Amino acid sequence: MQQFSNQEMAELKSRVDRIHDLLARRGDEGAAMLRPSVADRRGDERAQPPLLDQLSFSIEARRIRRSHFGGADMSGPVWDMMLDLMLARAKARVLGASDLATGAGVPLSSGLRMIAALEQHGLVERAIDERDRRRTLVRLTDAGAERMASYFERIGGAAHGGRPLAA
Repeated sequence: MQQFSNQEMAELKSRVDRIHDLLARRGDEGAAMLRPSVADRRGDERAQPPLLDQLSFSIEARRIRRSHFGGADMSGPVWDMMLDLMLARAKARVLGASDLATGAGVPLSSGLRMIAALEQHGLVERAIDERDRRRTLVRLTDAGAERMASYFERIGGAAHGGRPLAA
């Protein structure tokens, strides 16, 4: 399996940051999208502004994520780690614990605690790198990958105007 380098992880994070900046710069457009349209003021619920739809979707997706993963905290850096691990699995790559911490923007000590919590929930597994025994590799378990896939299936239809989020 090919591993993500720290540089590749930094490039991915940089891309996400650029997207975030682009969305933040849409402030004037965002404010206009929040203003109710004439149809909204008349009570026509079908004419919601796109930003309100996106906000509602984001809130519902977060709630589903919270319930879908049971007691595991799936927010912030932990969620970033799970996304990185899912992407690594899809690309047949392996990530080290330090790669995950760097990608999530947390110190290694915090990253290791988060990985340990994910491991206790059966979502990830750790192994010593055979080429560099100082390095700890982290992978999604089959159960972790199935949970991630089923979560994205559940919210995927709603994101593209298909079936509703709630199942």
